[in-house]
Amino acid sequence: MENNVSVIIPAFNEEESIGKVVQISKECKKVNQVIVVDNNSTDNTIKEAKKEGAEIVNCEMQGKGLAMEEGIKVAQNDIVVFLDADILNYREDIVELLISPIVNKEVDFVKSTFNRITGGNVTRIAVQPLLKLLFPDLYKFQEPLSGMIAGRKKIFEKIKFEPDYGVDIGIVLDLYNMGIQMKEVNIGEILNMSHNTKDIEKMQQMSYEVMRTIIKKSKEI
Repeated sequence: MENNVSVIIPAFNEEESIGKVVQISKECKKVNQVIVVDNNSTDNTIKEAKKEGAEIVNCEMQGKGLAMEEGIKVAQNDIVVFLDADILNYREDIVELLISPIVNKEVDFVKSTFNRITGGNVTRIAVQPLLKLLFPDLYKFQEPLSGMIAGRKKIFEKIKFEPDYGVDIGIVLDLYNMGIQMKEVNIGEILNMSHNTKDIEKMQQMSYEVMRTIIKKSKEI
C-alpha cells in the first residue's frame, strides 16, 4: 500500500538489542510490518523479536546482503526501511526521519548519516578517498556505509545485493548508476554495540570487501 512502510531488520546474535529496535520501528504510524531476518543466530534473537511482535524470516546462508534480500521478498509495502539490529539508542522518530523525503516525493532513496560515538575508520581511510576518485558525485555522503536506509521496494527489487560487507555501499552505487535520486538525512547519535575498533582483522576484511565492491561498480557505469 502506498506510503505504508515495511521495516526490515537483518539480525545475527542480537538478543540484547533486537527487541528495542522492533519497538522503535513500531513508533511510526505508517509502519504495519516489521520483519526480522534471522541470519543463523545461536542466541535468543528470535525469541526476543517474537516477543515484540516481529515477523520472523530465516536466512540460512550467512551474510547481511543475503538477509536483506530475503526481507525484500516478503515486504508487503511500497516503502521499505532497513535498520541495523545492534543499535540501542535509535531516536523514536528514526523511521519517520528516513521515510519523509520519500513520502514527500523528494527522492526515492534515503541514506542516513549520524553523529558517531566511536568508529568510522574504514569510511574515513578507505571508502571516502576511493569514492572521491571513482564516484566524485557521491563523495558528499558522510556515511556511505550506513545500514540505516529507506527506499521504494521497486528500486530494491532491481538490484543485486552484495552478500558481504560490500552490501551497503553496493546499494548506493547501483542506485547511482541507475540514476535514482537520493538524499542523506541525519538521524542523530549512534552507538554500535558490536563495533570494536581494536579488531584489526575484521576492519581489514571489511575494507577489502567494501573497496572491491566500489571498484566492481565503477566498471559497470
